[in-house]
Amino acid sequence: MVNLSAPSGVVVQPPQLKHQDWRSCSANAVRLVANAGSRQWCSSPSSSGRRVFGVRCEGGQRVGFLGRLGRVIKEKAKSDIQLLFSGFSKTRENLAVVDELLTYWNLDESESILDELEEVLLVSDFGPKTALKIVDTIRKDILAGRLKSGPQIKEALKKNIFKLLTERVTTTELQLGNSRPAVLMIVGVNGGGKTTTLGKLANRFKKEGVKVLMAAGDTFRAAAGEQLEVWAQRTGSEIVMAEGPKPRPAAVLSQAVRRAVEEDFDVVLCDTSGRLHTNYNLMEELRGCKRAVSKALSSAPNEVLLVLDGTTGLNMLAQAREFNQVIGVTGFILTKLDGTARGGCVVSVVDELSIPVKFVGVGEGIDDLQPFDAQSFVDALFP
Repeated sequence: MVNLSAPSGVVVQPPQLKHQDWRSCSANAVRLVANAGSRQWCSSPSSSGRRVFGVRCEGGQRVGFLGRLGRVIKEKAKSDIQLLFSGFSKTRENLAVVDELLTYWNLDESESILDELEEVLLVSDFGPKTALKIVDTIRKDILAGRLKSGPQIKEALKKNIFKLLTERVTTTELQLGNSRPAVLMIVGVNGGGKTTTLGKLANRFKKEGVKVLMAAGDTFRAAAGEQLEVWAQRTGSEIVMAEGPKPRPAAVLSQAVRRAVEEDFDVVLCDTSGRLHTNYNLMEELRGCKRAVSKALSSAPNEVLLVLDGTTGLNMLAQAREFNQVIGVTGFILTKLDGTARGGCVVSVVDELSIPVKFVGVGEGIDDLQPFDAQSFVDALFP
């Protein structure tokens, strides 16, 4: 048994891994490192006196585990590009006509071909503003002599879509901070798949050895708590359930965050009731839930993720605007995109609101919630 010692005031709380060894992190870091494959973990004090969990040592630099976790999840998903490719098959079929249009492209007929290109984008729910923006940029490049062939126009189309997805958003990775626990609120309208999405997120986290606590804040829908409890069992997570005949969702979320602090959880996933964005009282209730979470832990929530049903296409824009105005959305999760040819809505929602898409649902399997990557998305639409 290794004798663990730490500087005064430091709480050592490594993940539950199979074997441990000693390595040097830095003069101020605890010298316990739990080594699991390619991951190395240790714990160090923060300047504020709060524990910073999971410092990783690379070339003398210390990086917070939670701060890196979003990147780790995204990088691992790059190997799942085939899932993304198959998930957007219906949208890709809609856009396949682009290749046919550009095969016969010539300068004399460029205007009619560009009009048809705009129509194709509209059919796939790129939205009027976004589609016009893309086509106008290509038109200017053609007139300037920078685009002279069909293949060049296709590459320009892909580059313009990529630019719209990345130009005004800082990152698509989860931003979890450096101190435990990281708190994520999952919000959205009825029927968008919030609870299922939360369960799939928990699965992603558990694969990285993260200690997850679920909060059953959907106290309205029948059996919502029981559904989340099944996900907790399936993913090996723990859960805080509502108690009493008329539980308040804010109280459930607050209780979960306090428990997470006391029992050293890494991540809290907060489920919430579905609500129409036009219902003032329910939106104010959601605002109260966020206040309760922040009161329980000043740094929370780290993320407010709005789940949007991809089958609704551009109708999701109104939902996104209202939720963002009320609660301050930090990222989108678009679900059910495998069942629709309206995948262009991904571009429109980012272009119009400058809020990143962080995950996309491309199937019903537990691993079919994919971290969003702009380049992979563009390649899946235009191979």
